[in-house]
Amino acid sequence: MSNTRRRLDPDSRRNELLDVGAALFAELPYDEVRMDQVAERAAVSRALLYRYFGSKRDLFAAIYQRAADRLVPETEVDPDVPLTELATAGLEAHIDYFAANRRTVLTANRTLSGDPIIQAIINEELAVLRRRMLEASGVDGHQRDVTSAALQAWLAFVRAICLDWLENEAISRAEVRDVCLRTLLAALPAQQHKR
Repeated sequence: MSNTRRRLDPDSRRNELLDVGAALFAELPYDEVRMDQVAERAAVSRALLYRYFGSKRDLFAAIYQRAADRLVPETEVDPDVPLTELATAGLEAHIDYFAANRRTVLTANRTLSGDPIIQAIINEELAVLRRRMLEASGVDGHQRDVTSAALQAWLAFVRAICLDWLENEAISRAEVRDVCLRTLLAALPAQQHKR
C-alpha cells in the first residue's frame, strides 16, 4: 500500500476514513479491528485519524449512523401503496442490508448491544420506520394506538429474527421474509390487511 498522503477537505477525509473503517469492520470481528490498521489503510497518521474519531467505538458509531442514514430513505412511504406492500419493500431493503453488512450488523446488535450511542442509532431507525408505517396505515383514534403497538413489537421481532438468521443461517432469506410478513399480518388489526 502506498503511503502517499493526499490533501482532502475535511468532509472528504472523514468519508474516506469511514469507508476504510467500514471495510475493516466488514472483514474482521470488532475486537480485531485496530485504529492503527484504519490509519494505515487510509494512508494517514494515527493522530489524524484520532482527530476525526476519538476511539474505535466512535468510528464504528459514525459508520453505523451513516449506514442508517442511507438505509432509511429506501423505506420512504408512498401513500398510494398498501401497508403490506410497503412492509415487503422495507423488509427486502433491510434483509439486503443485513446480508451485505453481516459483521457490522452483528457488532452493533451483539458486541455493542449495551452501548448507548449505538442503541440510540438503532432505536431512532426503528422509530422512523414505525412512524412511516403508521402513517401509511391510515388509521386514527384507538386503532392507531393498537397499530402503533403492533408495529413496535413487529419491528423488534424482525430485528431478532434477522440477527438469528445472520448468526445461524438455519433458515433461508426467503423464509425470514415470509415469516416476518406473516407475523405482521397476524399482528395488525384485520382491516389493516386490506389497506
